Amino acid sequence: MGSRVSREDFEWVYSDQPHADRRQEILAKYPEIKSLMKPDRRLVWIVIMMLLSQLAALYLVKDLHWKWVIFWAYVFGSCLNHSMTLAIHEVSHNFAFGHSKSLWNRWFGMLANLPIGVPYSVSFKRYHMDHHRYLGADGIDVDIPTDFEGWFFCTTFRKFMWVVLQPLFYAFRPLFINPKPITSLEIINTSVQIIFNIIIYYLFGVKSLVYMLAASLLGLGLHPISGHFIAEHYMFLKGHETYSYYGPLNYLTFNVGYHNEHHDFPNIPGKNLPLVRKIAAEYYDTLPCYNSWVKVLYDFVMDDTISPYSRIKRPPKGQEVLE
Repeated sequence: MGSRVSREDFEWVYSDQPHADRRQEILAKYPEIKSLMKPDRRLVWIVIMMLLSQLAALYLVKDLHWKWVIFWAYVFGSCLNHSMTLAIHEVSHNFAFGHSKSLWNRWFGMLANLPIGVPYSVSFKRYHMDHHRYLGADGIDVDIPTDFEGWFFCTTFRKFMWVVLQPLFYAFRPLFINPKPITSLEIINTSVQIIFNIIIYYLFGVKSLVYMLAASLLGLGLHPISGHFIAEHYMFLKGHETYSYYGPLNYLTFNVGYHNEHHDFPNIPGKNLPLVRKIAAEYYDTLPCYNSWVKVLYDFVMDDTISPYSRIKRPPKGQEVLE
């Protein structure tokens, strides 16, 4: 059995953003990578097809027995809803319509948000930009678990429960770490989502509404795709803060597994990240990576030396400009 991990084991890296130097070096050597910095026009049609697919599922489950509602929520709806959250991730980077039409991306994010059941697309964009600019910054990057999470979820069973409850921690953690004033777009996002949920309940009934919400809770919790939450930045190897995953689930997640590439070039859409790796292969092929998100989940739960504490935390410099 390994020794229990503590926050002090990971509060030892105080360097600046770890991806900036590699980005600068790669661009100097391979300037053609700049040609990949453009919107992904397919994203709009993919999101619309996913939305229509989930609407069809909401209709099909309305008369099923409860056990089959939950079954299909996990087997089908969870995959689609988790995939949609990563489409929203792409939209938060303005990849649907480009940076010149930022507001179009916010409206489209609200549309993509509908099958999730919980309004979050506008808020996610605000916090996610902070995550990229100030990776690991204490009190700013809400991707970092709280000290309570690291202290309490330290045993095998508790870490298992933490994985199951991941969507709740991601939803409420910003309120405790870095609360932001509510914007008009967030109010609109919430209003649109509530109206949509009411319409689903009125047209299809409570089973369809439960299916939709359960698909999000299950899909973002104990689910193979959810391995990416832990795989991205939890330090299984000291000195390596960000990890890529090159397995088949990238097809469902807009290549979010290419996470070193994504943080090096956050203005390149997911569909082009494999090209970044191919062009600058000598920079990425030597980095530690994963081929299974399921194994990441298993190792996280079973390894006593890994916990929610296993993240690099940096002290803020006091000059941050927040989203």
